[in-house]
Amino acid sequence: MNWTTYLSHWDNAKKQDRNMTGKPQNPGLNPPDSINRSAPAMTADKPASSMAVARCKGQDNVSQRQRGLFETRLAADTDRRNFLLDPLLFVTAVISCYVGGTNLAHAVFNIPTENIIPPALEPVPVPSPLCINGSCATPFTAKLVLFEEFGLNKMSDSAPSASSLPSPTGCQDTPAGQALDSFLKAGLNSVPTRRSDKTDAGVDISTPNPWEAQVRTCVDWLAGLPTYADGRPGGEDFAHQRWGEFFTDSKKDNNLAWFQSAMTGARVNGGLRDNMQLHNYQVGEFAPGGLYYLDADGDGEPGSKGLEIKIHPNLPTQSTNSVWTFDGTLPPKLLMARYGESILFRHYNALPIDIAANNGFGKNTISTHEHNGHNPAESDGFMHAYFYPGQFYDYHWPMALAGYDSINIGATDARTGAPDGQGGITPVRGDWHETMSTHWFHDHMLDYTAQNVYKGNAAMMNYYSAIDRGREPANMEEATNGVDDKPGWACHYANPDNANLCFPSGSGLDWGNRDYDMNLVVADKAWDQNGQLKFNIFNTDGYLGDRITVNWIYKPYVDVRARRYRFRILNGSVSRYYKIAIVDQTGKIVPSWMIANDGNIMQHAVPFPNSASAQGAWPEQGIAERYDMIVDFKGMEGKSVYLVNLLEHKDGLGPNKVIALSDALDPAKYQALVDKGNGDPGVGKFLEFRVQAYNGADLSMNPADYVEGKKQMIPLNKPSTAELQNAVQRTFDFGKSNGTDLVPWTIKTDGGSGLAADTHRVSAAPTIGKTEIWHIKLGGKGWSHPVHVHFEEGQILYRGGKTPPPWEKYARKDVYRVGSLPDSTESVDMAIRFREFAGTYVEHCHNTQHEDKAMLLRWDAEHPNQTVAIPTPMPDWDGVKYDPSVYLPTAKTGDLAAKKSFVLPK
Repeated sequence: MNWTTYLSHWDNAKKQDRNMTGKPQNPGLNPPDSINRSAPAMTADKPASSMAVARCKGQDNVSQRQRGLFETRLAADTDRRNFLLDPLLFVTAVISCYVGGTNLAHAVFNIPTENIIPPALEPVPVPSPLCINGSCATPFTAKLVLFEEFGLNKMSDSAPSASSLPSPTGCQDTPAGQALDSFLKAGLNSVPTRRSDKTDAGVDISTPNPWEAQVRTCVDWLAGLPTYADGRPGGEDFAHQRWGEFFTDSKKDNNLAWFQSAMTGARVNGGLRDNMQLHNYQVGEFAPGGLYYLDADGDGEPGSKGLEIKIHPNLPTQSTNSVWTFDGTLPPKLLMARYGESILFRHYNALPIDIAANNGFGKNTISTHEHNGHNPAESDGFMHAYFYPGQFYDYHWPMALAGYDSINIGATDARTGAPDGQGGITPVRGDWHETMSTHWFHDHMLDYTAQNVYKGNAAMMNYYSAIDRGREPANMEEATNGVDDKPGWACHYANPDNANLCFPSGSGLDWGNRDYDMNLVVADKAWDQNGQLKFNIFNTDGYLGDRITVNWIYKPYVDVRARRYRFRILNGSVSRYYKIAIVDQTGKIVPSWMIANDGNIMQHAVPFPNSASAQGAWPEQGIAERYDMIVDFKGMEGKSVYLVNLLEHKDGLGPNKVIALSDALDPAKYQALVDKGNGDPGVGKFLEFRVQAYNGADLSMNPADYVEGKKQMIPLNKPSTAELQNAVQRTFDFGKSNGTDLVPWTIKTDGGSGLAADTHRVSAAPTIGKTEIWHIKLGGKGWSHPVHVHFEEGQILYRGGKTPPPWEKYARKDVYRVGSLPDSTESVDMAIRFREFAGTYVEHCHNTQHEDKAMLLRWDAEHPNQTVAIPTPMPDWDGVKYDPSVYLPTAKTGDLAAKKSFVLPK
């Protein structure tokens, strides 16, 4: 079989998801994907494959891995997986022979990321077309789409619905849009329960997958095997922790709020959420005549109804199989949440049953991670607690502050509160220093996180509290004292006894004003010659798109008032970092202030420009990092202001260098290199702010009053000397030690061997109630890793062996960059506390191609004296079974050598 013939055969196989005999797969006869480190699961019976791989001398025999038998060998700190040979493994192995087994010259800038394909033997990037069928997209001609709120319902106000998730008409289809909207609008069709399989009295409550008939047809399911509607693993190990405690309280009949959505294919917005916006298109800038009033279909009724998924109005509509997102619609979705109001998120999987109905990338099994909520493990989105089309998973997010069990347990501190909707403050327990603000949630499917998130499985989440209420005062009387028994409106800047920091937001609502508080997700994308989203499933270095989007729109513009704004900026890319400068139309830096880092409000606002950040730009922003920035547009009426990316990539391994601001802005300089294929098309301007007149009084917090040496926002609750002295210490090296062609990325734990991801292996087992010190290191040169630790926030003790820069010195973090550029350094040492909840979590590189290939480890938060690890869930169409889990030798003790040598900060 020659190369061209094989690729053609593979392409057809990929589209049909068939084996070489042409028969549909039977998932029931294949082991779960936890032991398949490849892309779409397929089988082959061609002996030519093993011979072809054998020709690649000196390479790991990657194609000899078989799906099925799993064995862990702790003595060698290694594990073996054997797989039935599949075509993707074969193709990737052959590509690896050409890429890794030779010293051929590669294209300098591989953007968008392409493969090295014979006979060219080097990648030939194909730009995403900006003109298709005579219709062209040009920068700053498309209006930014603002986030659409999910909306919350009170459980006590809801009656169960008798409806069922609408079925697709065929194996490659998704439910009809109108039927899906009607279903989601009707309410929960079953009462949420602590366990997914039985009541506490032992009564079986399981029901069949509502798509059971289609499943049996589409996947040739064996007769007699059951299916299940609830995809959450059964039993106690994945039962909702402290369910009764966070379901109700003594002051309310029921304080559980809920919402539901379906992950499904792209479709026209049917207006499902139009009446669920807090502003209701009647308040502030969202009211008629305001900057952000929306009537998408022009029918005279406000809302998103009629909005199509287009990356630019002049580019084609995305097909059902190209984009998968919440509700299947744009705008991107936003959850507005308050502390003390627990949330039940019922997430339906309404993706095609046929795994091949994906336009070449993406997996139809999903798991949802709320990044980085203080949530119990069963609701954290463990990568092997995924669920299938037709099923749902109930995620329970308590909305509790860390320290709930040990600090302010009487809920007497006004700073540990939440908006009550009436201008007051609802008291909550916990540590107010742990107050969070800007989060997001996204897919975390084993091996497919990059593909699924890139495809659209991501939403943002704003946390609201007494401190971060989302309300600025309408007048100085409100700022000083609050009015009419509304103490929650009073501002901290007027009186330090007031909790509300009064960030830029608006004053029309009691909480959650978004008039001057804007969520922005920045992500690079690429599309094919038909304008459909594309992705490279073969490349393991990382995936880069050549077009920068904001909120899914290619280089948009947005109108702003001449006043202060808060921007919640998320790097939602797969592999691209950013270093963002904000400039006026002459190229001059516009002053700005960072007030929150990774969703954690800081002790002090950090001004930009400053001496620690190059060219006045913001710090490097790795994948999944969130920066909350305040920008004042006062005095700029009629002018434009731009966000500019200065960070150049050559490939997906990590950023290459910072481009001079003047060069990035000069079309005759850097852009000229890009036009010749000698530059990164992701460098340059990507968002335009068009400043409009403001006739009001801006009484929002002035961040200049909160810089170092002045007022404080949220002081760090630093670990005590005793905590640090008694802390277990752990070391994690992120590199390629012991990696293979298919899974090159590994993590060395506590000086052990480099290991690829294994859902069964517990690499660290911290004890609830304890503080630990984690050392995160860059293992090798030539790459960068934004390392994410689930569940708990850390405080950086040292960056590169030195005091961290001010934007980290005064912050708590959940993403820790290690790399070669100045803002990253090759090591980070951080302290982290573990509190309230137990279970299985993960740590991984958030360059999600690195994560998927397979730079991820499992760690478990354990109760004192726990000796047996939580078993590993193994989902399939016929339910979830469990495998035993195993510990690394250092899982309990940590790195004793590091503890002996590490010098604690003074």
